[in-house]
Amino acid sequence: MYKKILLAADGSEHSIRTAERAAELANLQGDGEVTVIYVIDVDQSKSDVLSEGNQALVDQKRKQRLHPIEEILKEQNVSYHIEIRHGNPGPAIVQHANEGIFDIVIIGSRGLNTLQEMVLGSVSHKVAKRARCPVMIVK
Repeated sequence: MYKKILLAADGSEHSIRTAERAAELANLQGDGEVTVIYVIDVDQSKSDVLSEGNQALVDQKRKQRLHPIEEILKEQNVSYHIEIRHGNPGPAIVQHANEGIFDIVIIGSRGLNTLQEMVLGSVSHKVAKRARCPVMIVK
């Protein structure tokens, strides 16, 4: 039923819990495949480079954020791959979900960008409203 799973991740505690749920769901299916999407917010990207001053260091920190998620999926023997996108997280996740014809999107109820949640509405809410497939929001 849920063989193609899109896991939205940013390295937050909520996204680590979403990885656990995605692994469980993929294993229940027997041959489920997880696509981890990590969207680098354009505004955050600029401030990261300005504060760090080194693009290689910024890229390394981003990969480290996804490491716990990869470890969960590896430990559970789940087939996965990672997609990194740049843009506004909500629309980028929705676009990837709708173009990729996924069976379900799994996303945390909160992420690393608390300002965007308070001012513009949560990314998970936007994804739930606009994705054409079921969306599981993990608290």
